[in-house]
Amino acid sequence: MKRIRHRRGLTLIACMIFLVIFLAFGASLAALSGTNVQMAANQRRAARALAGAESGLEVMRYWLSFVTMEATTPPAQYLATIVDQVQTAASGTNLVLAGDGTVPAVAINPATKQAFTAQLGPIRTTMDPTRPHILDVTVTGTCEGVSRTIRVGFDIAPYQHPIFNYGLATKGPVQFPNNPTTSTVTSNWEADIYVESLSDLVAVYVGGNTNFDGDISVGNPSAVVDFGGAVQIAGDVGQAAIDNHVEIGAQPVEFPEPDTNRFLTYATGPVVDPNTMNLAAPGMTLVNARIPAGTNPTFAGTVTIQGVLYIEQPNVVTFNRNVVLQGIMVGGGDNDSTPGSNQINIAGNFASYAFPSDPQFDAIRQEQGTSILTPDFDVSFTGNYSSIEGVVAAGSLYFSGNASAVLHGSLISYSGEPTVVEGNVSLTFDRAGSVKLPAGFDTKRILAYNPASYTMVF
Repeated sequence: MKRIRHRRGLTLIACMIFLVIFLAFGASLAALSGTNVQMAANQRRAARALAGAESGLEVMRYWLSFVTMEATTPPAQYLATIVDQVQTAASGTNLVLAGDGTVPAVAINPATKQAFTAQLGPIRTTMDPTRPHILDVTVTGTCEGVSRTIRVGFDIAPYQHPIFNYGLATKGPVQFPNNPTTSTVTSNWEADIYVESLSDLVAVYVGGNTNFDGDISVGNPSAVVDFGGAVQIAGDVGQAAIDNHVEIGAQPVEFPEPDTNRFLTYATGPVVDPNTMNLAAPGMTLVNARIPAGTNPTFAGTVTIQGVLYIEQPNVVTFNRNVVLQGIMVGGGDNDSTPGSNQINIAGNFASYAFPSDPQFDAIRQEQGTSILTPDFDVSFTGNYSSIEGVVAAGSLYFSGNASAVLHGSLISYSGEPTVVEGNVSLTFDRAGSVKLPAGFDTKRILAYNPASYTMVF
């Protein structure tokens, strides 16, 4: 029987081998840990750089919101106009905008060494000729040598004037001597009322009972409202209706100056001349007609207006019988006339509709959403009015009679004189589906951010 001999030192050797392995493994873990720390630091810097780019984008969106250009601005001047307006708006701040649209580094957080730079449009002084109605904005965020860049697009889009958020908007006070009712088809906002009334402390006067669906906003902070009878506004009654739905000192609303001269090109039909035309005819149809300044015609019979009726000022135009408007009535020309020299008086019933379907009106058919555009004329309706297809924008407005009308647009008065609505009038505002930018009011351009254009460049 053989005796097994134990070899001395074998355990020590094995321990040393394992020690070397563990030391190597530990060194590898330490190296890997250091790499992970470095990667985490890089990721942190990259995340902060991207956050800087996002912050820079919000800064640029804020300053670009101040840009409002005339619709007639040539595309070749877009960038220069945008730069000029942003420079003016941001004057005195830490945002510096060069003439070529470049924004040098703007510090965001010195503690984290975050900053951003930006570029409006291409690096030149004009817009991209292949995309003239889009402003590209490139923003680069930086943090400790790491950068991230994003690019977005702003559409140069038509400006929708806030005045059309109201069913009735007047510069002067509003007077309802009797019992007015305003109602809506879809939502109460359709019948909201804005009254500037800077020269009259009684902004809204109602002699009888008040039944309004919409809220009332008064621009003059010193003005009051005067309700002679029972009050119901937006479902509330009495003092609660006034407290909850009448705002005194509301945010001012701009009364935009419409472009009336553009409609003169459509007035290619007859020229109304009282000396040669029989204005006493029992029925007359005017197709794309023009009334020259100073002619002061009086129409004795029913008149149907198709297309555009362009009335040059000064003029006093009187319709003694019914008027059917299938299109748009426009008052334009020289606006230096004396007060009272521009009037449109409709003594019979009035109703307005869309353009006729005949091909001859195809050219003007794009002019949607406006029925009467006469900002320098005093307009009176002394008969009944049943339907108004679009916006009525006049100098002053006067309504009488017991009318029940449906309005598919806003009533706007540019005059400081009172807007008077006599009789027991019921106005139903159906504006939810109305044209957002009525004909004649496409006068401004703004920058509309397009979130779908967001792209990370690197």
